[in-house]
Parts: sequence; C-alpha cells; structure tokens
Amino acid sequence: MHRKEHTFTVQAPLPEPELIDVHQLLGDYFSGVHELVCVVGPTASGKTRYAVDLARRMNSLLTSGAFPGRENARCEILSADSRQVYRGMDIGTGKDLSEYGEIPYHLMDLVPAGTKYNIYEYQKDFSRAYSDIRDRGCIPILCGGSGLYVEAATCGYSLPDVPPDEKLRAELEKKGDDELIAMLASLKPLHNSTDYDTRKRLVRALEIALYEKEHPVNMSVCLPKATYYIGTLVDRDERNAKIDRRLDARLAEGMVGEVQALLDSGIAPEDLIYYGLEYKFVTLFLTGELSYEQMRLQLATAIHQFAKRQMTWFRGMERKGLTIHWTKVF
Repeated sequence: MHRKEHTFTVQAPLPEPELIDVHQLLGDYFSGVHELVCVVGPTASGKTRYAVDLARRMNSLLTSGAFPGRENARCEILSADSRQVYRGMDIGTGKDLSEYGEIPYHLMDLVPAGTKYNIYEYQKDFSRAYSDIRDRGCIPILCGGSGLYVEAATCGYSLPDVPPDEKLRAELEKKGDDELIAMLASLKPLHNSTDYDTRKRLVRALEIALYEKEHPVNMSVCLPKATYYIGTLVDRDERNAKIDRRLDARLAEGMVGEVQALLDSGIAPEDLIYYGLEYKFVTLFLTGELSYEQMRLQLATAIHQFAKRQMTWFRGMERKGLTIHWTKVF
C-alpha cells in the first residue's frame, strides 16, 4: 500500500508593513527629494482607497498651514491602469469614480473601447498630465497596478516611438540570448538588466537601438526623476476573498450588461477578449462558449493568478533596486 503524499504551497513572506509619515512625505516633496508619490499593489489591495485617503490627508495638512506658502497646493491622482484608459469599460475595470470625491483624477477614459492603446501613448499622456499638475503647483500621486505602466512613468527611461519590424524580429529570434545581449551592449550602455530580463524585452530593445542608429527619435517627455513608492499590503487569502466578493458585486452591478452593450456598439468579440480578465470571460459567456457558472469560476481564478503576477512584478522592481514602502490598508 502506498502512502498518499500531501503537497503544500509555501507562500512567499510578506514585506514588513510601515507607517507612512505624511508630514515627512510632503516635506520631502517640497524640498525636491521626491517628484512623485506612487501607490502600487495587486488588484483588490485597496490602492485607490489608500491613494484618495493619502491625498485628503495631504490636503488637510496643506490647508492647515503646516507648509507656509503652500496652502493652495492640492493633490491630484493619475491612473496607472492599462484598461481604465478605455471609455465605456467602467465596471469591469473597477474605475469606481465615486471613490475620488473631490480629488481630481487623470488618465482615464482617454480612448474608445475597441482601440489598442499602447505603452508609448501612455507615457506621452502621463508626461503631459504630470507636467500640468506640477506646473500648477499641485502634487501628483500615481496610482495603479499595471507594472509596465508604472515603470514607464517612474523609471526615468523614455520610450521612443519605434515601429515594429517583423523581418528584423524574425532574424533576431534565430540568435541566442548571449549573442543578442552582446549586440545590444555594442549599441548602448547597459546600466541594468531591465532591457534583457526577458527575451521579448531583449528583442524589442535591440529593435529600438538599431532603429535609433539610423533614424532620429523624438523622446521629448517629462518624467519624474525621483519617486516615493508606497505598496498596499494584503495577504493572499484575504486578497483572494476580496477578489471574489468584488467580482460578485460587479456582476450584480451589471458587468455582463456593460460587455453586451460594447458588443452591441459594434466592437468585435475578439477585441474585447484582447483586454483579458472580465472582458475576455464575460465575452466568452455572451458568445456561448462558456456557461455563466464556468465564466464566474474561470474569471475568479484568472484574477487570483493576475494578482499574484502583479505582486511578483512589484517585488521584482525591488530586486532591481527600487524601494517600495509597504503599508497596511485599513
């Protein structure tokens, strides 16, 4: 008789939570230590609520006269969410605009649903909104869970508008990683491994470097040089329970109807599936490929996995040398 083996998934330890000193944070911002405050974290960790509360606490300090001459400064929030840029995609992306109240927000509802917005466009839009907020003497708070968007806004590198070259990519794909890295090193200084931590990034970095060698590239964007990162901390079990409750609330709120309305407007099912998560699985339900119960179960599982990947991304940012001040959201 064989004894049944039991396997257990070991959760990675959570970072130690910190208490954020809002007065010190504002003082550092006004003295130039930080040029941007950025709130990150996985889905359902309370990022938006925390960012809005942080903005209100900062505004309260400003109006109290704690920083003489800055009484009229106010905080404004910029979104770093890759799907909240689309108009008409509200419930599924969790815009929750009522949460913002009196706090101004930016970088939502930028383009119609059905289009394919990209990271280069986001960086330009972020740069414009960020510069405008700073020019008016206000304080920008970036908030979101799309790690690539966060890095495009805060890591100090400009993304040149280089078109894809499928022929070149095919040639590069034939080469090994070491050869590609050597090619890249011959074209530009390699300050860190960000350009080649995945093969896809490595090929794209070479595509850009080779293009820049032959063509002048416009890189006129204004990005913050110093960012103070705050991470919203929640353990996995609690996060998954929140995801499930939020999913049921969004379904009750009319998420299926929202996706149906997008389909009725002429957006192709494959374009909604491209956006992933809620729009993918609800579309599969509406087109008859999944039952309602299958849609609900598979979508919940996909969001759990997505949240885990988000947390992995942010811990990866720390491994690259960035400091994230993790805090509990109550």
